[in-house]
Amino acid sequence: MISEFFTGIRYLGRGFGYWRRRPGLMMLGLVPGLIALALLAAVIIPLLLNLGGITAWATPFADGWDPFWRDALRTALGVVSAIAVLALASVTFTALTLLIGDPFYQRIWRAIETDLGGDVPEGDGGFLVALGESIRLIVLGALVALLALVIGFIPLVGALLAAVTGVLLTGRLLARELTGRALNARDIPSGERSRLFAGRRARLLGFGAAAQLCFMVPLGAVFIMPTAVAGATVLARDLLHDRSRPAVPHA
Repeated sequence: MISEFFTGIRYLGRGFGYWRRRPGLMMLGLVPGLIALALLAAVIIPLLLNLGGITAWATPFADGWDPFWRDALRTALGVVSAIAVLALASVTFTALTLLIGDPFYQRIWRAIETDLGGDVPEGDGGFLVALGESIRLIVLGALVALLALVIGFIPLVGALLAAVTGVLLTGRLLARELTGRALNARDIPSGERSRLFAGRRARLLGFGAAAQLCFMVPLGAVFIMPTAVAGATVLARDLLHDRSRPAVPHA
């Protein structure tokens, strides 16, 4: 499992390799990320800047407490809320960027599919499929953010557990979403897709967690998105290749 996890991380590294091989195409993939970042920043930055006032409004019962305990509660609530907001922002950014940048990322995907060889599917799932998956990703991201918020209230270790849970779960969502283009183009249904992922959960998690951590670096999400699309395409192709290989009979 550990080996598979690190194998998943290496797929993000393979995505970085396309900056050297196809720099112009990868640069093109920055455009939708910049647009999505500007839209999200207009909402998230004011929210984070006013987090102190929001936590005070949410905890009126603590107004009469000793200042130390009142401030400790509101600081902890603020930290946990920020983790939840960032977890939701990450998947929202991915969903919005992939939706805005569908023509851009389709070019990246097709170029990498061509480089990998074999038949390149003509379809790509279409805009309605992309819209549906973006909505699904945002809804699931909201549930992850809510879970991280609840976990954050565990005494002493809550904030750390919330952060780890947020990274791992949102990473898994990101990996499933980013591999979706190659799978949608091949008309692979949801049930078969789940079976495809079932044997490589750690690999999928490693790739997604690595991408999520990069997304958390300032401006990292913008610069990593083309890399993640490229790496996810390679990952999806390898998963499909593993599925197509005949099983080795046991002696």
